[in-house]
Amino acid sequence: MFSALTVALNLSPIKFPAPYLPFLYYQVWEVPIVVALLLFGPATALLVSIVNTAALIALFPGALPTGPVYNLAAVLSMLAGVYGGQWLTKKSGNKEKEAFLIFAVTLLGVALRVVAMSVVNWEFIKYPPPVGFSMPEEAVVAIMPLVALFNGSLAAYTVPAGYLLAKTIGRGIKMPLRTP
Repeated sequence: MFSALTVALNLSPIKFPAPYLPFLYYQVWEVPIVVALLLFGPATALLVSIVNTAALIALFPGALPTGPVYNLAAVLSMLAGVYGGQWLTKKSGNKEKEAFLIFAVTLLGVALRVVAMSVVNWEFIKYPPPVGFSMPEEAVVAIMPLVALFNGSLAAYTVPAGYLLAKTIGRGIKMPLRTP
C-alpha cells in the first residue's frame, strides 16, 4: 500500500519546481516512506523506497535515467537521519517530549540528506549521461549551495509531515510508533 501510494504521488502532477533550480521539484511522495519507517520500521521503509525507485526507472526516470537512484540515495540518507534521531532521543531520555523528538528527527534527517546528497552530486553530476549532466567542476561548485538548500528544505517539511501523519494513523489503528 505504501509503495503504491508513493509511486502514485511521485507520478502525480502535485509538484512545484524549486524557483532557484527549476529542474528539481518539491513533492510529497516521500512522506509515505517516512510514515512506513515510523509505523513499520526500517525494513518496510527500505522496501517501499526500492519499489518506488524501480517503478520510476521503468515508468518515468526524469531528466536522467539514473535520477531515481539519486532519489533513493536522498531518501535513504534522510531515513537514516530520522532513525538515528529516534535512537538519540531515546538514549537522551527526552523521548516523552514530542516537540523535541520531532525537532531531533527532522534536524538529523535534514543534515544526513544534505551531506549525503552533496557528496553524491559532487561526485556524479560531472559525468556524462546517463550518470550525470556533464557539468564542469565550476558549475558543480556554483550549484552545490542550491542543491543543499533544496535537499534541506525538502526534508524539513517531509519529516515532520511524515511524523505527524504516522502519529495520527497510529492513534487511529491503535499502533504506537516504532522506535529503535
